Amino acid sequence: MDALLDLVRAMRLSGGVFLDAEFTSPWCVSSHVGPEDYGSFLSSPAHVIGYHYVTEGRLLFRVGDGPPVTVGAGEIILLPRNEPHQLGSAVNIRPVSVDHLVQPGTNGRPPRIVYGGGGERTRMLCGFLGSDSANPPIASVLPPSLTLAVTEAAAGAWIESSFRFAAQELASGSSPTVLARLAELLFIEAVRRHVESAPAQQNKWVEGLRDPVVGRALALLHGPGAYRWTADKLAREAGASRSAFAERFRAVMGEPPMRYLAQRRLEFAAQKLEESHDAIRAIALDAGYESEAAFSRAFKRAFGQPPASWRREQHDRRRAVP
Repeated sequence: MDALLDLVRAMRLSGGVFLDAEFTSPWCVSSHVGPEDYGSFLSSPAHVIGYHYVTEGRLLFRVGDGPPVTVGAGEIILLPRNEPHQLGSAVNIRPVSVDHLVQPGTNGRPPRIVYGGGGERTRMLCGFLGSDSANPPIASVLPPSLTLAVTEAAAGAWIESSFRFAAQELASGSSPTVLARLAELLFIEAVRRHVESAPAQQNKWVEGLRDPVVGRALALLHGPGAYRWTADKLAREAGASRSAFAERFRAVMGEPPMRYLAQRRLEFAAQKLEESHDAIRAIALDAGYESEAAFSRAFKRAFGQPPASWRREQHDRRRAVP
């Protein structure tokens, strides 16, 4: 699973703990990590992964209209695409938005929530992992949520004791940095388990990560400098001849490696056009094109209009949203 680790590292995750919550039954809340939660840690992460670590009690958790999942003390809930979700002692209770329940933290501690009907108590720490990659491929192939018992993770006893110690230190006002690092380790472990257990036929990405040659190529294509690869260099780094590599990549991923890379280049360029004011020529070169003209032709074929027109349309659309 070296390729998987490389892909997660390429996301360059960072994060923090933004909430210490205590609930007593009956209770039910709706939740979603937003700028008001991560704003004090990161200005504007391109992608957010939410998580909840249950330190005491139990709860029911549900994403959208999916089935509820029971989560107990020592388990962490990970939301790879940060989708809105519900948490509660039961799912037949009308959920309340957590936005109206948050109390400011004091003495360096994170904000708190204390809410519920006074019955059985559940406590959790809520945090996030942010990435500067807007569409990380790992997140796109994962389910809406992953649940992992900390004690069952690789080096689980060490991670659990560290997580509990860090949680205690956080309650006394210390830095939440350790918890963020541990959450990153647990995210990697949860992804590894999902990839190992998921049927490969369900997703070409899962099959690609399991293949040692294709998996290595995917890690390279999505890593730093991904847009400068050639077919010869990629095959050599993946440990195969050019013809054998091309055949294997196409068999697993359903398209030739250079077509896959071309799509990645355009996705990268579109993201830069939408999120920055960089010159089109600079974006073209960063995406691996030899000239602005070549980039403009490729972009128009893919998006139906030249880069400048597409950028204006996206910026106008964003300004129109309140």
